Amino acid sequence: MLFTLPDNECLYQALLKRATRFDGQVFVCVESTGVFCRLSCPARKPKPENCHFVDSVQACLETGYRPCKRCRPLQQMAQAEPLVQQLLDAFERRPEQRWSEANIIELGLDVTTVRRAFKRQFGMTFLELARLRRLREGFATLAEGSSVIDAQQQAGYASASAFRLAFARLLGCAPGSLKPDALLLADWISTPLGDMIAVSSASHLHLLEFVGRRALQTELRRLQTQVKGNLGIGLHPPTRQVREELQHYFSGTSACFATPLALHGSAFAQSVWQELMRIPPGTTCSYGDVAKRIDQPTATRAVARANGANQIAIVIPCHRVIGADGSLTGYGGGLWRKQRLLEVEQHYS
Repeated sequence: MLFTLPDNECLYQALLKRATRFDGQVFVCVESTGVFCRLSCPARKPKPENCHFVDSVQACLETGYRPCKRCRPLQQMAQAEPLVQQLLDAFERRPEQRWSEANIIELGLDVTTVRRAFKRQFGMTFLELARLRRLREGFATLAEGSSVIDAQQQAGYASASAFRLAFARLLGCAPGSLKPDALLLADWISTPLGDMIAVSSASHLHLLEFVGRRALQTELRRLQTQVKGNLGIGLHPPTRQVREELQHYFSGTSACFATPLALHGSAFAQSVWQELMRIPPGTTCSYGDVAKRIDQPTATRAVARANGANQIAIVIPCHRVIGADGSLTGYGGGLWRKQRLLEVEQHYS
């Protein structure tokens, strides 16, 4: 690292003073609220025992913290930049290609500009996104019962170790440990807004998240602990049902989701999620509105935390909750997806 973190006492004093000299170099993750901030954030200061200091936004997101809506540590980008859309279109035309920086240059784009734009939008570079797509091919091959070597070759990885490492970064475990007879089966679902991972038992859908979500590994580990079951690859009926419902949703024919859900959370969190599912498509409300609807008018922050803890995206429509000032606020799948989902749902309003 080019920057060494000072000790916690120094950083906490900088937080109290709203020092700007650490902006972009240090972020504080606040355990009591589940958000992360710049040290110059104007919000009320947390207790020192609730503060955890890190040197990157990626570290914050990977551990499941949400960006603060006061200091906005992530620049809001509700709509994709033109060059981002250009590359995504090219990628969809040639999904089998092993993309490199040379291919980006061939399109007349600057590699550095592309890297920065994708980092802003997705939290990952275009090449990282392309590698995830290749990993999907390996995932599908494993789901068919093929060997790890076959999956590696199908995904276009020359190195077995590179394939295992890429897989572990996605699901938190090596591909050889995933069995088709596990209690929980994971499947890969493609959508117009990017790939998703669905995890189901034989009777219920337990998780539906966009592949790029930084907290996905943490959610999968927590889920296996909650249900006391291992994770495998395959297709249970609830995943098949939600796949069909997502197709209807994005095609504009229906915004109704009837897949049985397993909700893992406190009674309060479950009451929030149930209320989210009552928000009609094509409409939005604030965290405060949700708090009032569940008869907890002073629990706005707790509602926001429950909203961020939702691990069944789209079906439990946390994207329909926005800031009281009309801003999009945070979304685990990326603000650009939140904007697109709201645009999709205007069809249903």
